[in-house]
Amino acid sequence: MKREQQTQTAEQTAMHVSAVSIVGNIILSLFKLMAGIVAHSGAMISDAVHSASDVFSSIVVIIGVKLSAKASDKEHPYGHERMECVAAVILAGILLATGLGIGLEAVKNIVSRDYQSLAVPGILAEIAAIVSIVFKEAMYQYTRWNAKKIDSSALMADAWHHRSDALSSVGALLGIFGARMGYPVLDPVASLIICVFIAKAATQIFLDATNKMVDHACEPELEQKMRACIEQQPGVLRLDVLRTREFGNKIYVDVEIAADAQETLEKAHETAQIVHNAIETNFPKVKHIMVHVNPMKE
Repeated sequence: MKREQQTQTAEQTAMHVSAVSIVGNIILSLFKLMAGIVAHSGAMISDAVHSASDVFSSIVVIIGVKLSAKASDKEHPYGHERMECVAAVILAGILLATGLGIGLEAVKNIVSRDYQSLAVPGILAEIAAIVSIVFKEAMYQYTRWNAKKIDSSALMADAWHHRSDALSSVGALLGIFGARMGYPVLDPVASLIICVFIAKAATQIFLDATNKMVDHACEPELEQKMRACIEQQPGVLRLDVLRTREFGNKIYVDVEIAADAQETLEKAHETAQIVHNAIETNFPKVKHIMVHVNPMKE
């Protein structure tokens, strides 16, 4: 029951954060689009389109979290947690495509050397860029904090999408400021630098999600804590085997312990149950534990 409540709480948190993200991005996109049109800023109009794409990424998060929270069934006896990793991979792809799009456009503008043909944007475009930077960085921090709280890779990917939008707005601000100061080349140069940061974030998100999809072992520090926890339980004479694997944002554990060979089967079962309960209590991310008891003779 406790685990079901934790799953429901995580799902509710992800839904709330995604809803805030969708509403915020729609309002911000409309504001930046209006500012770009009124202030004659192509960079701000492009930035508005980028913000609008974040609405799609938040919808992907909602779908991924909803699917991963589904209970186990006959076809999926181990649950659906990996669906959240699939959502994170999709978002990493969107993030990488966004970064590459910004980079290619930047290279095109730098190579063209047609800087003087760009219209000088108005002050409203600068104001819109500053508002966007502050808002998107705040959304990044808010989403990232909640993603860590519920250990959601999809929500963390969405947080980095907010950060990429903030960086895009920084590039837009530098470009607008540079154009107003007589240096329009600053816009594509800043965008090219931003492309590298976005691509790096997308790669990290992709690697983290794929690690969780291929039965990657837990971090050595966590396994060491599990070992210490198991070895101090009454009835455990030796820890023979400890295997861990990440399944989405959950952990599966296989344990082999040695117990007194002279003890009854009932006593050996009791020792295994003690170990099972200790791991489940001390490591909330563990979804399933299998404990095997080996006889230890003197």
